Amino acid sequence: MLRLNHKKLEVYKKSGELVKLIYMITSEFPKSELYGLTSQIRRASVSVISNLSEGASRKSLKERKRFYEIARSSLVELDTQIELAISLDYISSDLDRTTKLVNEVFAMLSSMLK
Repeated sequence: MLRLNHKKLEVYKKSGELVKLIYMITSEFPKSELYGLTSQIRRASVSVISNLSEGASRKSLKERKRFYEIARSSLVELDTQIELAISLDYISSDLDRTTKLVNEVFAMLSSMLK
């Protein structure tokens, strides 16, 4: 694996924690949601860290910011999907931890866009 600087960023580490937590939480979703909400939530969480990584590799500030915006948009999408899962009673554990991580990553990405 490459030893790139973005892997040292706190936002990268928190995004990785969020992905792991999302996979753990969604493993308890009904099997009927495997190709629905489970897949959507997992993809959104992976999109956050993926776009953060890709943005960090870009040379121009404009390009970097664009990927950070996409990462933040994926995080907003993830937040919406988590709310849906809560309303469907799919999430019963780790809600406080999930909320905390989503808020922390959002704040960090927002800071990077300033």
